[in-house]
Amino acid sequence: MKTVLTNKNISIRTRRRALECYIEPILMYGCEAWTISKQTQKKLEATEMWFLRRMLRISWTAKKTNDTVLEEAHTTRLLISKIRKRQATFFGHVMRREKLENLVTTGMLEGKRSRGKQREKLIEGLANWLKAGKSLEAIEATKDRKKWRTMIANAVKQGT
Repeated sequence: MKTVLTNKNISIRTRRRALECYIEPILMYGCEAWTISKQTQKKLEATEMWFLRRMLRISWTAKKTNDTVLEEAHTTRLLISKIRKRQATFFGHVMRREKLENLVTTGMLEGKRSRGKQREKLIEGLANWLKAGKSLEAIEATKDRKKWRTMIANAVKQGT
């Protein structure tokens, strides 16, 4: 794909679409179950910018800001919002099923908690992204499919 993505004879829009079709699905495989920390988010954003810089043939030593690169590519940062949207859709699906996956996803399993700082749960990250306040509000919103889809659409519009 390197020859296609870095070819100057192909428009940037077409190369961007090729990136979305062939590379991003591989990158985002299984992202519905990820918990995205700030560190992971920075790495994903850096990866997205690396792809764009490679497509535009901008050297990493060239002193161009990320905003300049995004302007040249005629795009914005979309990767994190795509991942969050996938997570939210998957989470709504799992919560409406009310099976074992529901218990695992919400983290309401019986037993002792491990020592140390507790890991961030998927629901907490989604609640922050959806601006739902508490995670219980997000869980309740999944019961009503229209309300849940509206919350996801509003969060995608606002971005990350």
